[in-house]
Amino acid sequence: MSSTARRRVALLSALSVGLTALTVPAAVAAPSPDVLVAEVYGGGGNSGATLMSDFVELANAGAAPVELAGWSVQYLPASASASSTWQVTPLTGAVAPGGRYLVAEAKGAGGTVELPAPEATGAIPMSATGGTVALVTTTAPLTCKTAADCGADTRVRDLVGYGGSTVVREVAPTAAPSNTTSAARVALTDTDNNAADFAVGAPTPTNAAGETPGGGGAAPTPAKIHEIQGTTRLSPLDGEKVTAVTGVVTAVRRFGSARGFWFQDTAPDADPATSEGLFVFTGSTTPAVAVGDAVSVTGTVDEFYPDASPATSVQQSTTELTSATWTVTSSGNPIPAAEVLGPDTVPAAYTPSPGASIEPLALDPAAYALDFYESREGMLVRVDDARVVGATSDFNEVWITSKPDQNRSARGGTVYTGYDQQNSGRLQVLSLIPFAERPFPQANVGDTLAGATAGPVDFSRFGGYVVQATELGELVSGGLRPEVTRAERANELSVATYNVENLSAADPQAKFDRLATAIVENLATPDILSLEEIQDNTGPTNDGVVAADQTLRRFTDAISAAGGPRYEWRQIDPVDGKDGGQPGGNIRVALLFNPDRVSFVDRPGGGATTAVQAVRGRFPFQAKLSVSPGRIEPANEAWNASRKPLVGEFTFRGRPVFVIANHFNSKGGDQPLSGRNQPPTRGSETQRLAQAALVNDFVKSVLAIDPLANVVALGDFNDFQFSPAIARLTDGGALRTLIDTLPETERYSYVFEGNSQVLDHITTSPFILRPDYDVVHINAEFADQASDHDPQVVRFQPTSIPWPAK
Repeated sequence: MSSTARRRVALLSALSVGLTALTVPAAVAAPSPDVLVAEVYGGGGNSGATLMSDFVELANAGAAPVELAGWSVQYLPASASASSTWQVTPLTGAVAPGGRYLVAEAKGAGGTVELPAPEATGAIPMSATGGTVALVTTTAPLTCKTAADCGADTRVRDLVGYGGSTVVREVAPTAAPSNTTSAARVALTDTDNNAADFAVGAPTPTNAAGETPGGGGAAPTPAKIHEIQGTTRLSPLDGEKVTAVTGVVTAVRRFGSARGFWFQDTAPDADPATSEGLFVFTGSTTPAVAVGDAVSVTGTVDEFYPDASPATSVQQSTTELTSATWTVTSSGNPIPAAEVLGPDTVPAAYTPSPGASIEPLALDPAAYALDFYESREGMLVRVDDARVVGATSDFNEVWITSKPDQNRSARGGTVYTGYDQQNSGRLQVLSLIPFAERPFPQANVGDTLAGATAGPVDFSRFGGYVVQATELGELVSGGLRPEVTRAERANELSVATYNVENLSAADPQAKFDRLATAIVENLATPDILSLEEIQDNTGPTNDGVVAADQTLRRFTDAISAAGGPRYEWRQIDPVDGKDGGQPGGNIRVALLFNPDRVSFVDRPGGGATTAVQAVRGRFPFQAKLSVSPGRIEPANEAWNASRKPLVGEFTFRGRPVFVIANHFNSKGGDQPLSGRNQPPTRGSETQRLAQAALVNDFVKSVLAIDPLANVVALGDFNDFQFSPAIARLTDGGALRTLIDTLPETERYSYVFEGNSQVLDHITTSPFILRPDYDVVHINAEFADQASDHDPQVVRFQPTSIPWPAK
């Protein structure tokens, strides 16, 4: 199946491991010993189709030629009525052993590509999505209308019901094809179960001469796996049909929508750049092979891009065989030994950086990690006693490292310290082991998968190379515990930030209670709290509601019930649908404060479209806000489809404090670290640079009035401490980034693809002296999370002049 036609998600297969096979009734007739219906396509000439005609392809699985004169291919609509009749296309000639026989049917108005020269031609207008095709040993129309009746008709040599609504079929119909996909037999075997025997994919009509659409006249090319893989990321045989590809099956994916098997050549070449492993894609059909089977495979080479077409994808591709058939030549063979990835096996340098696509570059597996993994694509690798650097996700995926000392954090993670420090030891692990046999380990950062974790190398839809594990190490806890910060002292003001991940009044009480417990027990009830991702009262329901009072009331009630103070809040409802985030949710930032410790200076007039200004008070060097709370330049295009910063004016022990809650635009749309373009383009950065400039300008406007002002700008800035956006935020010394006061390997608040990294920040103005800063790790490193972000807190003694607030 071509990469442009197929959209599959290999990761979703991990969600299907607990499913059990359906029990099906016995086949309705004896399987054909020789000629079979190999492929059925009814979308020819339809909208979106490339091929101009429908077709049926036959194949001979027997050892002798079969004469077809007097036989026919017949078609019945999916939901046959009493008046439905079988339509007939007579056949002539013979089909050779192992050969193909192409029957062309009706031509449509669309499409651009002719079929190869057929052996027989009919005019049946087949449905693209469902129907029944029969291979019949006579030209007389069939009369059967049920599976049982057709199964009892001895003239029916093979019967294929394709599409879910089809009632005349062998046991169960195939998955539903479409205008751009056909139903093709996975192997030249017949179990009399159409669902098991056929997979849906791009149509691949082939005639007796081995010709393919568009005039491709060559027979399949014999090839070795390393010849298919080649010495770059793209196969030199992409799009070509190959045959006699031999190897031993090393792994089978038996669940999900991306089933298939990996096989590996036991006679490798001497080139370290060419992989000896390959994946055979069989769609939703489980392949009839077992680990240790020696196979000879015929199929079409395809570079599969998991996220888009080859023209638009930002990910790397996987070289694989599609529309494949194979012969098992022997079973029970030993499989090749998995290559052990030790601390020094994978290069430390991550990738070549040509400033464009790395796909055409010759692989250099001794120099670059991405080249190393690509040169092992489809091959067995093993990591022993692997340390976990990215906790198990909801999709049953975990990140490990083969380099345990690479930028290691004190808590066992791998810290992302710069754009050129991608941490080459990181490797994702998924499982090919059915859940009923081995539940996926629920691991935290710092845990160990003791023993061997092994399987073939694959590439993930979401980025990064993957071990599709056939063997999983035993989970050994690293003893990681959520952190607890200290409480502020009486003369200290504590200010915290926490991204609460799309919190709305529609959420279950358990989420509120867990977040509230963290505020009280782990964050020690900070005086002021910036909250990011507060949604409106109805959450993702897109109903025009923008108010969030119910969301905030439930949260503050939960904090009080957990033993915390009775927080008050200030926020500004956004214009419906203008602040980005989850559609319908109207996320915004909000400020909570403990009125027993601090006072909020309310100045009316602030609304969703009103810009707050720093203005002079009655006294020299007295700065105050024009409105409080207020939003920084909310009409500026820098905030399009993004959250607007919320500024609040507080007093603590008579001293004014200005707090700016932020949630900059996300990194969505940036190219991935492991993608085809290197270095990756950070397209979202342009908007964050503009946002950072506006916040920086606002802080400078406050400091221009009061150089000693206490300003705290904090929140989810969605960028790294070494990024241009954070440099722009702190430009001119208006703010300093407190994450930089920590040791380098403690600078993280978020874990993504096994990299412990910084997205959340607290920044302070220059005359906030001796701030005591803490990232409180309670979420990002754990499989069980209340949010995907860790909160942060700063404690300090305000030093500004205690001006009267009004």
